[in-house]
Amino acid sequence: MEQADFNKVRESVKQQCGNKVVIRLDRGRNKVDIQHGVIKAAYPSVFTILVNDEDSSKPAQLLSFSYTDIITKEIRMKLC
Repeated sequence: MEQADFNKVRESVKQQCGNKVVIRLDRGRNKVDIQHGVIKAAYPSVFTILVNDEDSSKPAQLLSFSYTDIITKEIRMKLC
């Protein structure tokens, strides 16, 4: 992993703050979660996504991810 890749991913996420995304989380051992959310903030090492479940009885969750999660493909994001 190069510093240029890290900076490119960080700038891309920072530009998309406030946009809706679909997140595919690789939890290991063939476990995959797909969630819909909004990119809330981008910090130097991590970014946060506010996730709403379709089940309205659960409150929204604020998840944080590292930019290296995108580079290593542990999570994949797609704009809605």
